[in-house]
Amino acid sequence: MKRSSSSSDAAFRWPEGRRAALSFSFDDARASQVDVGIPILDRHGVKATFYVMLYNVEPRLAQWKAALAAGHEIGNHSLRHPCSANFGFARDSALEDYTLADIEAEIVEANARLQELLGQTPRTFAYPCGQTFVGRGAGCASYVPVVARHFLAGRGFLSEPFNNPALCDLAQLCGAPSDDLSFAELRRRTEAILAEGGWLIFCGHEVGQTGGQTTRSEALEEFCAYVTDPARGLWVDTVAAVAEYVRDQRGKAND
Repeated sequence: MKRSSSSSDAAFRWPEGRRAALSFSFDDARASQVDVGIPILDRHGVKATFYVMLYNVEPRLAQWKAALAAGHEIGNHSLRHPCSANFGFARDSALEDYTLADIEAEIVEANARLQELLGQTPRTFAYPCGQTFVGRGAGCASYVPVVARHFLAGRGFLSEPFNNPALCDLAQLCGAPSDDLSFAELRRRTEAILAEGGWLIFCGHEVGQTGGQTTRSEALEEFCAYVTDPARGLWVDTVAAVAEYVRDQRGKAND
């Protein structure tokens, strides 16, 4: 029998009496993530997910291996970062020109190369630009099923809602930007999931004091202290760790 949304919501429980879940994620393996971001996260015992581009991992390979050894998650973000042709930087890797076979081959190759470099195959994926399609017009298709075949979870970007753990599609999770936000703005987003028992996944790029697509280092430092305060009742962990728990809890509910 199909369960109602309300009964699904009521049945879901976070571990150890936690009220909600939060994951930090960062895209592209930018140098400021290992230079500035990871030291901040490590000071607060926060484990984050990094969706990496190979061309940025290779020059800093020792640091990315250290991040993995410290408990951070390394995820797949494709080989060529394909996005819509409407982005000027994506003209040579436009999703409109891809087929499902093309995107699957690229994802599989990225997994294999990350396994070679880091000794671990990614368990989760982040859609470049948050876009989940290939092709054009009548030939356009979603590659969410491709991601579902190869990964525990897939994360989107620039999403308006947070994730309802009882109902969300793990293959296309909502991701909210952490770039260019103050501590107060980060806290406001978090208060909403605490009120409703949701799962919020923040997505950042650079980590520093100024510049575009930058999660502010001072805000991140203050926010890490805020979310790791036991009084807050938050479970803070990687995308893979939370996704695995959500999958397993929903499986138990269906037994």
